Amino acid sequence: MRHMPKIPGYTLLVLLAVLVSFQGVVYPQSKKKTSSYSPVVIKEDFATTMARMKAAKAAVMKRHMDLLSERYDLSNRPAKGVMMSGGRKAVQEGVRVKLPAGVTWQMLANMTPEEIRDKDLWPKGFYPLPHPNHTEGGMVFPRFHIDEIKKQEGRDLTRFDLDYDLPDHFLPEYPPPIYLTTRPDLGDVSQGKVVTIMNYYELFNGILNPKQLEGLRLLVTPFPQQQFNQTEDRRSELPSRGVTCFDCHVNGHTNGATHLVGDIRPQEFRHRLDTPTLRGVNIQRLFGSQRALKTVEDFTEFEQRAAYFDGDHVIAAKKGVHVLERGSQVHFMAEFQEILDFPPAPKLNIYGKLDPSKATQSELRGQEIFFGKAKCGVCHQPPYYTDNLMHNLKTERFYKPRMINGRMASADGPIKTFPLRGIKDSPPYLHDGRLLTLEDTVEFFNLILGLKLTEQEKKDLVAFMRQL
Repeated sequence: MRHMPKIPGYTLLVLLAVLVSFQGVVYPQSKKKTSSYSPVVIKEDFATTMARMKAAKAAVMKRHMDLLSERYDLSNRPAKGVMMSGGRKAVQEGVRVKLPAGVTWQMLANMTPEEIRDKDLWPKGFYPLPHPNHTEGGMVFPRFHIDEIKKQEGRDLTRFDLDYDLPDHFLPEYPPPIYLTTRPDLGDVSQGKVVTIMNYYELFNGILNPKQLEGLRLLVTPFPQQQFNQTEDRRSELPSRGVTCFDCHVNGHTNGATHLVGDIRPQEFRHRLDTPTLRGVNIQRLFGSQRALKTVEDFTEFEQRAAYFDGDHVIAAKKGVHVLERGSQVHFMAEFQEILDFPPAPKLNIYGKLDPSKATQSELRGQEIFFGKAKCGVCHQPPYYTDNLMHNLKTERFYKPRMINGRMASADGPIKTFPLRGIKDSPPYLHDGRLLTLEDTVEFFNLILGLKLTEQEKKDLVAFMRQL
C-alpha cells in the first residue's frame, strides 16, 4: 500500500489557513434568495405553532383594522330603498374612501397623475388592499358563513390565527339567490337557503339533470386546502376535511371570502383576492383576474389542483389534493356553473339598455354618461357589460411603490373586465375589494381615466349601475 507523504504540522496549519482565506475571497456568502416553494417538512410541532400564532393574533388584527379605519368610513349607511336582488339586504351608499387632509375630490380630478404622485396625495383607500395578514395569506371566511357551515355540517372554517376583516354590511346578501338560465320561470331556486352537501339533493333533484346534480354535489363537497386540512401546518385548530367551492362562491355567487392569488411570487406581490360571483360564467371567455384561463373547465380544475394550495403542487400533494377527473367530474361541475344566471334586471331591454318607460331621468342620464363621457362602455359592453378582454389601468402612475402591511403596492398589471350585470349584488369592488361602494368605484375611475365628472354625473352613473 502506498503511503501519503508526511506534512509537518505547521505546514498543514498554514495550508488550511490559506485555503480558508482563499475560499472566503472567491466564494463570498451570498444572501439567500426567496424560494418559490413553501417549506414541506415542518420543523415546529402543531401545538407550538398554534400557541405562537394565537398569541400574535390580536396584534396582527389590530394593525390591519387600524389600516382599514385609516382608509375608509366603515359606518353602516344603507341607500334608501335600494336592495340587493334577493330583497334581504340594503346596498351601502356614499364614498367611503377617506381623502388626505385639506384635499377634495375636485382638487384631485384637476391634477395630473404625476402631481398626485409627487405630492403623495393618492387616497389610501385606492392603494391595493392587503390580506388581513398578508405575509401569511390563505382563505378567510366571514363569521356568518363559518356559523352556517358549522350548523349544517359540523365543519369548522374558523382560523386560529386571524379573522375576516370587512364589516358584514359591505358584503353580499346572505344567502344569495340562485337564478338558472335553464329555469328562469322558477326565480330564486335556493329557497332562501345556503346550499351545502346536506341539502343540495332535496333542493335540486327534479330541477337539474343527473350530470348537473353530480356537478353540484362536487361543488359542495369538502376537499383539502392549504389552511384547512389534516397536516401540522394547517390553520384550523382541529384536523379539517377542507373547504368546498361553494364556501367562497356561496350559492354560485360570493360571500366576500378572501384569499391571495396563487400565481405571483414573492409573497408581498401577491394580490388579495375578492371572490367573484359565478353568475353569468356562461357568457365569459376569461377566468381568473389575471390568469386568463380560457374555459370554466380550466378554471375549475386549476382551482382544486393549485389555487387551493397557493399555486404549489408540492404542498398540494402533501396535504391531499383531490385530483378531479377531467372527462367527467370537471365536466359535470362546469355544466352546473354554466347555467348560473345573472339576477333579473327588470328595467333593461333585450339589448341590455334601459327601457325609457321604466327608468328614472337620473338613470337615463347615467346611461348616457356611461356610454359617453365616462367611457365605461368601452370595456363594459352590453348586454352583459364586459368585453371579455384584459386591461391595464396603470394605477402606479399615481403613487410611488411602498410596502403596506406586508403588501408591496406597485403595478397591478392587466386585469380582466368583469361583467357589470347584477353589480349591486357583488360588493366590494375591483379585483382585490379595495373599493367598498359603487360611489367609491366611480371616484376611482374618475381619477384613473381623467374624466372630470360633475357631482350630478357621478350620482347619475351610480343610479344607472344599480339597474344593471
